Amino acid sequence: MIDIRSDTVTGPTEGMRKAMAGAAVGDDGYGEDPTVNTLEALGAEITGKEAALFVPSGTFGNQLALFTWCKRGSEVVLGEECHIMRHEAGATAVIAGAQTRPIGAPGGVLPVSALAERLRRRDLHGPGTSLICLENAHSLGRAVPLAALEPVRRIAREWDIPLHLDGARIFNAAAALHVEAAQIAAHADSVMFCLSKGLCAPAGSLLAGPKDFIQEARMRRKLLGGGMRQAGILAAAGIIALKDFPNRLVEDHRRARYIAGHLAAIPGVVITPEEQNINMVFFSYPPAQDQAAAQKIQEVFAQNSIRINAPQDGRYRFVTHYWIGDREAGLVVKAAQEAFAP
Repeated sequence: MIDIRSDTVTGPTEGMRKAMAGAAVGDDGYGEDPTVNTLEALGAEITGKEAALFVPSGTFGNQLALFTWCKRGSEVVLGEECHIMRHEAGATAVIAGAQTRPIGAPGGVLPVSALAERLRRRDLHGPGTSLICLENAHSLGRAVPLAALEPVRRIAREWDIPLHLDGARIFNAAAALHVEAAQIAAHADSVMFCLSKGLCAPAGSLLAGPKDFIQEARMRRKLLGGGMRQAGILAAAGIIALKDFPNRLVEDHRRARYIAGHLAAIPGVVITPEEQNINMVFFSYPPAQDQAAAQKIQEVFAQNSIRINAPQDGRYRFVTHYWIGDREAGLVVKAAQEAFAP
């Protein structure tokens, strides 16, 4: 099956499997797993941070960051379409005990004027802002330019408020913007990035930031049940992911643009190819607005051995990744021309 539902569906490569089988391990609860320690040091170096912490997932890493930065009853300001707001099961309220205050962020860009209006100090009637969150690449498929991050960083400094970056796909953003991941991460105090989205590792993410922040996060990771033991088996794949895979993401982006270009030529498909600048293709097909029609479209793809998700809020999302080569991209286009035929 060709699976374009997400870049989280990638299985590990043969090289990763061999590295996992032969990984040197120890008890990470004691800080004695050498492979985990190597991965954390590498993650900190790549993002230009003092330290890093291996965590089970991206959502875990984001919520651990909020849990560490935010006092209970404080407020987090973030984009209304970001992953933390829409796809992390309301965890901020449950884990950090913080209130979220979303802002409209077109293209993943937080408007500085709207941000300034929402930041506030704690008083008798309202919570104080404890954290600002950014996302890059944005989960709506956009790499946010560095020029859009700097004003947010500036206002965060003026208010003395930490800034966390959900960088689940930071390496996709770096590839699209032709910069290093550290140049993006430099705009935030902490950053989370995934090893299993586009980089082919089977599991795990890293949270990076100042040493004292990571030390506190390590204790809170334990509190949340995220302290693992011989985790070097997973970390071994993560090391390969960080060393070998960021530089090949441009191939995924190229294939996504190829698919987007052909979708745009199909009558009835609504797409803006110029906005597809990472490995995601978002589009709508208004003729199939009811559930039955959408189900039929999924069935056509399934008959062509291709897995897709149902549309969300009327939009489809196709995602390219390591296991989608030129042949697979061509088959996706062929199936789309059949599924979305007038």
